[in-house]
Amino acid sequence: MKRVCVFCGSSTGLNLVHQHAATRMGAEIARRGLGLVYGGGGIGLMKVLADAVLDQGGEVIGVIPKSLTIKEVAHDRVTDLRIVTSMHERKALMADLSDAFIALPGAYGTLDEFCEVLTWAQLGLHHKPCGLLNVDGFYDQLIAHFDRLVAEEFLSPTNRALVIEARDPDRLLDALSRYRSPVAEQWIDREER
Repeated sequence: MKRVCVFCGSSTGLNLVHQHAATRMGAEIARRGLGLVYGGGGIGLMKVLADAVLDQGGEVIGVIPKSLTIKEVAHDRVTDLRIVTSMHERKALMADLSDAFIALPGAYGTLDEFCEVLTWAQLGLHHKPCGLLNVDGFYDQLIAHFDRLVAEEFLSPTNRALVIEARDPDRLLDALSRYRSPVAEQWIDREER
């Protein structure tokens, strides 16, 4: 594992525990000599996370659509800022640059990005680990929903195992580094993506 893609909010949220978690995650990514790939924003948890990596001398690649360079205020200190034309291009490039994916607290965009790479893993388009940093129980209800999908037979237990969850950055990064994909085959041709 060389680079970790982290999806997170363009807001810091109300609970300071999420900002502390983003700082701890960024510092731990840098301490391990990993690079960070993220959405390129200079606001919210995105900024907190990127600053923590940069402050420890780590590599940060930001990927941001041109249309969001004003709204999300592109981070001006990242090692490498890549401006793309669309959200689709952003997600594809972030996935290509990364060896693992993590979702910190965030809203629709965070969930969209995480669920898309999770779906790609389910389809066998990649075999990279996907993890939730479940700080202060932020993702408890989402994890319970994933379990309900299994109980209702919409999701197989094998595909449920694609989601790794931990409440601490160290433990999550350790679990991601040990990960072996339970999905053995590819459902669709990579050229269709």
